[in-house]
Amino acid sequence: MAEQFDYLVVGAGFAGSVLAERLAEDSGKTCLVVDRRDHIAGNAYDKVDSAGILIHAYGPHYFRTNSSKVVDYLSRFTDWHQVSYQVLVWTDGKYWQFPINLNTFEQYLGRPSTTEEMEATLAKWREPIANPKNSEEVVLSQVGRKFYEMFFKNYTKKQWQRDPAQLDASVCGRIPVRTNRDDRFVTDTFQALPKDGYTAMFERMLRHPRITVRLKTDYRELPQSTRYQKMIYTGMIDEYYNFSEGRLPYRSMRFEPETIQKEFFQPAMQVNYPNDHEYTRVVEIKHATGQKSAVTTIVREYPEDFAPGKEAYYPVPAPDSRALYEKYAAKAKAESNVTFRKVGDLSVLQYGSGRGDGIDRV
Repeated sequence: MAEQFDYLVVGAGFAGSVLAERLAEDSGKTCLVVDRRDHIAGNAYDKVDSAGILIHAYGPHYFRTNSSKVVDYLSRFTDWHQVSYQVLVWTDGKYWQFPINLNTFEQYLGRPSTTEEMEATLAKWREPIANPKNSEEVVLSQVGRKFYEMFFKNYTKKQWQRDPAQLDASVCGRIPVRTNRDDRFVTDTFQALPKDGYTAMFERMLRHPRITVRLKTDYRELPQSTRYQKMIYTGMIDEYYNFSEGRLPYRSMRFEPETIQKEFFQPAMQVNYPNDHEYTRVVEIKHATGQKSAVTTIVREYPEDFAPGKEAYYPVPAPDSRALYEKYAAKAKAESNVTFRKVGDLSVLQYGSGRGDGIDRV
């Protein structure tokens, strides 16, 4: 028996779910949402583990925005737990305040200091690079070589398997440097997590009479009897075109959770390890969710090379990947019945299946 939909939406993450809900609710369109995984919510998927702790299965997603319109929209599907995201760095045998701020500078000096002294010192440390062209240059031009090597260089190499000099300036340039005591990782006006978790929020979003959801389903394997007028595709654009121009470079991750018999394991939600261990960071999302429990679960994140059969988490932001992406973007612009995520927006390299948090990976 033939099935007819107005839209086929490939991917049940943020982009696919929101577009399906808007088309169904505002435009009266029928949508078939498919995802190869066995769950909705994409990389924002969270779940309660065997110890009863809510964890983010694919790494932390720190929701924040300056848009009241976005908050109002998502508030239809969730209440919120307000949070301020705190990140520390472990290096030289101790925890450091991060992003770099006056507290970090005082830790380095081993004594109290002032904004004026920090500004004067950074002015001496900075390397005179007027127009930074890569991530190494942008950090050296902001804080000089000492802090670059303490906090950025090796973390970036571990994560991307590329020297910071080979990566776009935006990779490290997104991380602020402050000469006051503001140690917030982001300064957006709204910082919170869905009170019941991301998965519950997406379940409510997709619970619409004109939306059909099918999991463990590859859109290319839908029966011929399934018909639709248009497609919204949120996956990897090179895969859509059968890698005709070559494979875009991605990075993958391995997440290793561990439940520990104590209330908290570490002093902050996220601790980065630039110069120690094979993992890049340890995340204890319980700090952010506010969950009360006598035990906790941490997740160690190990960067891995991407290969067929692995998940592609991060597009590699570098000139060679941008040039290849532009070839696919040109193909996509010629499509009339397919809409791709981010196609044409080359100011931010996000060519499908990448993480959406955007704040926590240098």
